[in-house]
Amino acid sequence: MRTRLVVAATAACAVLALIAALGLTEPGSPSRGVRVVRQSDGSVVLADMGAGAPVLDIYEDFDCPVCKELHARVDATIQRLAGEGRVKVVFHPVTVFRDEPMRSNSVRAAAAARCVPESRWLAFRDELYGMQPAPHGVASGFTVEELAGAARKVGAPVDECVRSQAYAETHLAESAKAAIEGTPTVVLDGRVLGDEAFDPRALEAAITGGPGITV
Repeated sequence: MRTRLVVAATAACAVLALIAALGLTEPGSPSRGVRVVRQSDGSVVLADMGAGAPVLDIYEDFDCPVCKELHARVDATIQRLAGEGRVKVVFHPVTVFRDEPMRSNSVRAAAAARCVPESRWLAFRDELYGMQPAPHGVASGFTVEELAGAARKVGAPVDECVRSQAYAETHLAESAKAAIEGTPTVVLDGRVLGDEAFDPRALEAAITGGPGITV
């Protein structure tokens, strides 16, 4: 019995060592050596700040179903490449919808995201896409109570900021400056990407110049 416990403990240690070597962390958290930094315009940078790397700008609306699809398809690849120092990712939360309830849904979500500390922003972003209102264009969603609950879930108790929508007007002002036609818009070193942005292998190849791998 003792031998089995020792073997199990040794195996567990080996797994933890492998995780550390690969720079893996809990879901929603950046890899080791990678920082999440919020810029003055509300955009959020995910990068190894010590590495020179291509810049991938992602303009996303949290109420946009296609943005949710993009997130589901390539977020793991993007975070891995950032963790390897091979890309600097800049997330630009914007509101592009004019019609209701999508516009208000989008503003509430983005304003709440601005309240969340940088260290929990990626996890909160995951929560937003997971709770995106459906069906699109019909249902109101992202209520302030839902958003406050999501923030608490990821370890960011910012209820007052979320409920007051303190950053709503600031977010709209910054959104108006974005020179994009719709969301998602993915730009690699100034070049707007097309369908390859939705394919993990193609996106990695575009970023690194290599063949890319499946995540």
